[in-house]
Amino acid sequence: MATAIRLRRGGRTHNPYYRIVVIDSRNRDRGPEIDNLGVYHPCARPEPVSEVDVHKTLQWLNKGAQPSDTAKSILRKLGVMKHFAEGTQPEEAVATKTDGVVVDKGFNAAPAPKEEAPAEEAPAEEASAEEAPAEAAAEEAPAEEKTE
Repeated sequence: MATAIRLRRGGRTHNPYYRIVVIDSRNRDRGPEIDNLGVYHPCARPEPVSEVDVHKTLQWLNKGAQPSDTAKSILRKLGVMKHFAEGTQPEEAVATKTDGVVVDKGFNAAPAPKEEAPAEEAPAEEASAEEAPAEAAAEEAPAEEKTE
């Protein structure tokens, strides 16, 4: 049987959560689930949550289940794909990852002020610019005196 590891959406509008499931790839989205591998909750507060049963997932990958792009990305972040590539079994059965704090879309703090270039470089450039016209004027002055 051709199987795929996909995300199945749940939750409500603007507050989704996803179950990572094994499904027959020949069926459409709403086909029956063969196995439930974990959850991905991107809108959880205060931190997004990813949780996967690593041993079950590795068994399905070894049987030939193909993860979708999004599922593969989540599995990669949890380190499951590294174990699959190396052929190793992790000690812990469940891999959990909580990302950094989710920033509310309604308010973003002002960016930190940028540091300006060091003050030493700017005067050096100005001094060299001032010296060049003074030298040119000094060379022109004797030439004028000779022509008179």
